[in-house]
Amino acid sequence: MRDLKQLVKAYDVRGVVPDQWDENLSRAFGAAFVQVTGASAIVVGHDMRPSSPSLSRAFADGAAGYGADVVLIGLCSTDQLYYASGSLDLPGAMFTASHNPAEYNGIKLCRAGAAPVGQDTGLSEIRELVESWTAADDTVTVPVRDVAPGALSEQDTLRGYADHLLGLVDLTAIRPLKVAVDAGNGMGGHTVPTVFDGLPIDLVPMYFELDGTFPNHEANPLDPKNLVDLQAKVREVGADLGLAFDGDADRCFVVDERGEPVSPSAITALVAAREIARARAAGEAEPTIIHNLITSWTVPEVVQELGGKPVRTRVGHSFIKQEMAVTDAVFGGEHSAHYYFRDFWRADTGMLAALHVLAALGGQPGTLSALTAEYDRYAASGEINSTVADQADRTAAVRAAYAVEGTEVDELDGLTVAGPDWWFNLRASNTEPLLRLNVEAKDPARMAELRDGVLSIVRA
Repeated sequence: MRDLKQLVKAYDVRGVVPDQWDENLSRAFGAAFVQVTGASAIVVGHDMRPSSPSLSRAFADGAAGYGADVVLIGLCSTDQLYYASGSLDLPGAMFTASHNPAEYNGIKLCRAGAAPVGQDTGLSEIRELVESWTAADDTVTVPVRDVAPGALSEQDTLRGYADHLLGLVDLTAIRPLKVAVDAGNGMGGHTVPTVFDGLPIDLVPMYFELDGTFPNHEANPLDPKNLVDLQAKVREVGADLGLAFDGDADRCFVVDERGEPVSPSAITALVAAREIARARAAGEAEPTIIHNLITSWTVPEVVQELGGKPVRTRVGHSFIKQEMAVTDAVFGGEHSAHYYFRDFWRADTGMLAALHVLAALGGQPGTLSALTAEYDRYAASGEINSTVADQADRTAAVRAAYAVEGTEVDELDGLTVAGPDWWFNLRASNTEPLLRLNVEAKDPARMAELRDGVLSIVRA
């Protein structure tokens, strides 16, 4: 029996095509998804990667063979797939490898209403079932099921997705804005024209041609080198702001009118302020906002100042979505530019966050840098990765050096140590021999001192 643990990750399926998986395995995943979820119907979408159409169709065939009707929505962003899952109340499968290179592909799975499917919510059972059907020589034999095959149909959800988002943010009265958008040859090039259509926006498109080989740069705005073109374009055309989407367009990064990146923590605080105001106006006494433990201290400070309740979670969308369900939170944000909304089935959508930024900026006469200044109160290192031989040993060494009297220590997710005006978090990667460090302090000098001190121990 073949071991698929390298292919099936904590939250999704992801690997190189055809070395690690192909249409035969995808067909098996479709059948297993239906068997594990018990779905009578599902929705399937895909991104612009060369392998996505055939892989998604094989998955659909496998699902139909196990009795499920399949709604094919074709090219879409990941949050467009979540919209389809939510609005149609169907489990869904999105074929994408997000920001990974062209040779990769993957599947993001959800239950009806865009509820996440991860290792603890069905993904491990799906993997084990597919493993039982897959021999060590990669031969896949899906057992025949004595059911009537499901029907395949096609549906266009792009306009409905755009209308739903535009119904959640009032953009009717914003002033005209010039907006540069770098789609990175990913699915933002598919969704942005429809969502922005009719708005008072002078759109400056960059790399909107759908091309899963990513000829211009990686579709990963988390890496600063992939923002360089957008920063230059904003300055060149005098744009009010720039937006950069990742490959499957579920994450959105923002640069201001100077071409300077706006941290996802500042965007989280800005959107949280707007969602708190909306919820309080609707009668909620203390709206809850979720933030992971790597977002800036600014986020819980702003939430409390505005009468909201901040709730801190581990890193990862499954933890955010679970906590949002438990607390009925109106909004959640992560340092990685994933933004979650109660009114979007608690799923993440970078597009909705972008619309909030446009509404906030377009509703006042100032610049984006001035608008976000109040949400940028600390100096941050960003995430720094270090390859280590023994993650536990290096973490223990850092703990021994910094977890001293006068500090606060917790292990909600890795090691977090906090002083009066600083904190750092050191987390081990689940899939690589890496330690990930994030540091924040009141001033840049103190941040740099802490960063360098911790790294000297990690890399000793």
